[in-house]
Amino acid sequence: MTTEDKLKAMEVLWDDICRNLPDFSSPAWHEHILKEREQKLREGKDKFVDWDQAKKDILASVQ
Repeated sequence: MTTEDKLKAMEVLWDDICRNLPDFSSPAWHEHILKEREQKLREGKDKFVDWDQAKKDILASVQ
């Protein structure tokens, strides 16, 4: 299975999980990571990237 195929499979799996596990709770450490990332955004040390562009960049980096 190529890396591109693996990434596509992961996306399909993730979409399915999101639709079929509405009661799933994130682990407690996720909150800490999210707060760190929000702080970086406020400080201008990070930025949002369009998801479609991010996927293209990831696929291009592994080909």
